[in-house]
Formats: sequence, C-alpha cells, structure tokens
Amino acid sequence: MRIGVMTGPDRGDPARKIGRMVEDVRWAEEAGLATVWVPQLPTDLDALVTVALLGARTSRIEIGTAVVPLQAQHPVALARQAIAAQAAAPGRVALGVGPSHHWIVRDMLGLPYERPAAYTRDYLEVLAAALAGPGPVNVENATFTVHNPLDLAPVGGPLPVLVAALGPVMLTIAGERADGTVLWMADERAVGEHVVPRITKAAENAGRPAPRVVAGVPVCLCRPGEVAAARERANRILGEAEISPNYQRLLEHGDATDIGGLCAAGDEAAIAARLRRFADAGVTDLSVRLLPIGETRDELVASKRRTREMLAALAADLP
Repeated sequence: MRIGVMTGPDRGDPARKIGRMVEDVRWAEEAGLATVWVPQLPTDLDALVTVALLGARTSRIEIGTAVVPLQAQHPVALARQAIAAQAAAPGRVALGVGPSHHWIVRDMLGLPYERPAAYTRDYLEVLAAALAGPGPVNVENATFTVHNPLDLAPVGGPLPVLVAALGPVMLTIAGERADGTVLWMADERAVGEHVVPRITKAAENAGRPAPRVVAGVPVCLCRPGEVAAARERANRILGEAEISPNYQRLLEHGDATDIGGLCAAGDEAAIAARLRRFADAGVTDLSVRLLPIGETRDELVASKRRTREMLAALAADLP
C-alpha cells in the first residue's frame, strides 16, 4: 500500500496557503511518501491549477486531485487542463474526478444533478478519447456530441483517471472505464466487502488492469486517553460531508457510523494496525488527512508535526 497525504483542505489566505502547500508537498517528497492529494472544495482554489504549481516545485512525487466535480466543466476542457498540469509534472499527475453531490452541483452551482452515473459514464468516454491523443476527439453518446480537433497528449506517459465511486453502479463504471477509485467515508470493511470486489470484477470483465483503490483516512497520533477527543474533533471539522445520501449509503457497508469512527487515532502501534487493516482490505493507496489535536495553535502545530513524522516512518514499513 502506497502512503500519501492530503494538502489544502485547511482555510486561509490563498497566497499564504499556496506557500504552505508547497512546503507540505516538498516535505512529503523528502519523507519518501508516494503521493500528495489535493481536494477540490467548493469554497477553495482550483485543484488542477494547484497541482500544476506543486508539480513544478517537485521532482518525484505523484500529485493527484481528490476530486474534481465533472459537471463544472466540459470533458475536453478538463482534459486540456489535466494535460497542462501533467506538463508541469511529467508522468506524475493522477486525475481524480467524480459526479460530486446534489448539494454542490445543484444547490451551489445551479446545474442539473440527474442520473449522475449515466452522466459519468458518458463523460468518461469523451475524457478517455481526449487523453488518448494527440488527435481529434470524436465521440457521440447520449450526453455529448463532440468533434474537437484536439492535438494534445499527456506528457511523460498516460495520465491515470480515478473516479469517486461509492455505490454499485458507480463502482462498475470506475472498473470498466477508469484506472481506479478515490474514496472518502469508507472504512476497512466497506472497502473489503463492498468496494474492492465490485470494482475489481468490473475491471476484469472489461479486460482492464487491477484498479487502484485510494482511501481517504483521517489520522491522529495521540495518547490512548486522547482518542475520544480526536474522534470528536474529526466529527466536528470533517463531519459535514456525512449529510450526503451517497456517504450515508457507503457508511452502511462498514462498521464506522461517522467520520470519527473512520479516524485512525492512538499511538504508533494502534495507527499502524489500523492502516494495515486497510491494506489487507485491498486499499492500494492511502490518502491521509492529518488531524491534529490541541487547545492552542502551538499545540495543533506540534500535533501535526508528530503525526506526519510518524506517517513517514510507517510509509517504509506498511505492506
């Protein structure tokens, strides 16, 4: 299991935030982590532009989006943007995409949110054709009629596409048409019994390689007596996504009932054991959301530093 870390979900002034994210990705690269994941939040900077900025300041580490909502832009436009980001980090960009949620697409963007799975299937057909260049993109399906003279190709090799897939239909689409999935709110039982069997079977039936399974997991290094506080903090600052019916249905496939239950918290041994269970369930890539605890800014900074140092040490040991 490859270990990566999220960067960018915290709030702050955009100019200063980019500087902090550059520091995060440089630390991750020097620490030997495999990947840095940049979420696309409704209130935040563009994830792919940020990936390009981070890619230009690194040399080895993979940088991925987790995830870009499909409805916000045409698939040819997204392909152009992803190829531009890949040019700044040849062979090191992973494009995580997804149909998002009704409360983002319909309520915030004012766009239709009807038949998201069918829309995703049609979108991925156009996106795959655009990323297979150079050459024109000619795709006609139920959603798109595209005849675009695109003459671009990803720099440094193929650009993997990972689809946020939570339910059976979306997992089938991800297995058939993409390189894997990016998860949030999926514990180890949900991964092992729900996600991996479905996406793997779909990939096999389509003659595709074994899919990547990227699991987002909050992690907090703390004393055993602080575990409850860490889980409470996870629920307080990360729990708003649980309102989505998509996440609620995914939780039903596992043992965790909220994001606090998904959080890997405790000492080094407890966290290592929890993360190994994710690996055993079939997770190929871990996207760690560092979750510091403390009463003051200095305590939070120190907690984050301890957690990420522990994570770097684990990266070399986990299977």
